[in-house]
Amino acid sequence: MAGIHFSFTNFKQLIALNMGIADRLDKNRAESFTILYCSFKGIDQEIIDNSIKDVLRASDSVVNNDKDYFFVLPDTDKYGGEIVKKMFDKDLSGFLKSFFLSYPADGETPEEILGTLQDSVSFFYKDDLHCLDRFAKVI
Repeated sequence: MAGIHFSFTNFKQLIALNMGIADRLDKNRAESFTILYCSFKGIDQEIIDNSIKDVLRASDSVVNNDKDYFFVLPDTDKYGGEIVKKMFDKDLSGFLKSFFLSYPADGETPEEILGTLQDSVSFFYKDDLHCLDRFAKVI
């Protein structure tokens, strides 16, 4: 299977891990990795699983909460994330609601990145992504 699936409960730690790797390897602080959010609401699970196998690389990571999927794409800028999203659209013969964030341009901590993602999806799609509440807020 292309793409490694992680538990949603480990999403924040997965982002922190990718930040640590990026900081160690990418001294230029370019867009080191991109998080792609896609809503697969209304799509059969088998179709989603097959599409993920077709589209993702072995180095990509996947977490999901129900039909809200989050892809961590290492060594990928937003342009590359857009290519991945278009591959999903083509594979599914439709248009997915999606949003992209890149590290470090869109946040320096997992909380910043996830808070920005939650706020942006809420603003653009009127979808609150309450599943991110436990990660995005600094307590």
